[in-house]
Amino acid sequence: MSGSPLARGEGRTTALAAVRSSLTAARAYLRGVMGADAYEKYLEHHRAETAAGRCDHAAMTEREFWRDHADRQDANPQGRCC
Repeated sequence: MSGSPLARGEGRTTALAAVRSSLTAARAYLRGVMGADAYEKYLEHHRAETAAGRCDHAAMTEREFWRDHADRQDANPQGRCC
């Protein structure tokens, strides 16, 4: 039985890879729901607009982005929990 995949630990490796993949997907989902990925989305959008020639200014830093984000929410309140 030493030649079987389970004896070599391949089943465990596959299971760990599946768990890791599931946790990665769950993390990405939660970041999206919570809005934590907003800066990454902004950078992707900025790169696309720059490549298309519709944007000629530098991207905001992460700190500038979140300050602008908070200012926009304060100026235009929408339905949110807090």
